[in-house]
Amino acid sequence: MRFIRDWRHAVSVLLVGLPLAAGLTPTGAAAAEVNVYTTREPGLIKPLFEAFTKQTGIEVRATFVQQGLAERVAAEGRNSPADLLTEADYGSLINLAERGLIQKIDSPILNTAVPAALRDPDGGWYALSMRARAIWVSKDRVSDQTLTYEGLADPRWKGRVCTRAGQHPYNIGLISRMMVKTGAEATGKWLAGVRANLGRKPGGGDRDVARDILAGICDIGIGNSYYVGLMRSGKGGKNQESWGNAIRVILPTFADDKGSHVDVSGAAVARFAPNKDNAVKLLEFMVGDEAQKIYAEIDYEYPVKEGAKIDPLIAALGKLKIDPEPLTAVAARRKEASQLVDKIGYDN
Repeated sequence: MRFIRDWRHAVSVLLVGLPLAAGLTPTGAAAAEVNVYTTREPGLIKPLFEAFTKQTGIEVRATFVQQGLAERVAAEGRNSPADLLTEADYGSLINLAERGLIQKIDSPILNTAVPAALRDPDGGWYALSMRARAIWVSKDRVSDQTLTYEGLADPRWKGRVCTRAGQHPYNIGLISRMMVKTGAEATGKWLAGVRANLGRKPGGGDRDVARDILAGICDIGIGNSYYVGLMRSGKGGKNQESWGNAIRVILPTFADDKGSHVDVSGAAVARFAPNKDNAVKLLEFMVGDEAQKIYAEIDYEYPVKEGAKIDPLIAALGKLKIDPEPLTAVAARRKEASQLVDKIGYDN
């Protein structure tokens, strides 16, 4: 009998010395944590996670993945610790869905806060913030107050247009939406017209477009709205501040006048999320007033929630009207858009 008691005591000591099973507390309840894989910059996303933890007591364990997030989750399979996956653009979100790496959820909070065109109709992924693809013009040399995306191909801009590479996801998204709205043939003619108007070889970033407008290399270009906030705020230094102040920003529409093209960041619950309920809570928090305000203040992005506060530098650009074509329809044309860029030699 003494042998049995000693054996049981030894086992109990050994168990106490071992770490708890992943995700469990001493009582066997789910741990108050959520694991996030994200491609977003730490400086933007960490304040959101800290605010969530402060409000709920749920600890956010973030893994920052610059590239290959989908590949990592796929390789981990059922053993993946990821609960929530956040991406900087909707093409990556849709890729996660197509690869079967996320799960569908039904959240009245998310469905109310996020416009239907900016989320998966089946509840797989949700947009969290927006950037408008705007037209930037020289304050000194361009008097137009309104413009359309189609107008970039107008011969009057010959030798006056600057853009980053046509194959960049920001431009592929715009070209894809043009395909949805006007068809492949019309989009090809439009893109060839924009190429004919280029003042320099496509390249660099959006802020380089503003720089080149100030330098007189071009008079008009395309850039995302949040870069205007980053430049004009002085966060990028005095040079970038002068670039931002040299341009006037126009929120264009397509010829049908329905709205501007937007790209989004967003998130989805991982397929094998060990802490699914906490992942949903975090996702719902990220479309709430506090989190949407953080998006607006730190990275000058547009909130997706109607009525959420917009940073004054971005609000000054004018009221954003979002084109209603669903992002799922736009994303379906991305491969075709990329092929079109190569076909007409836009980046050559």
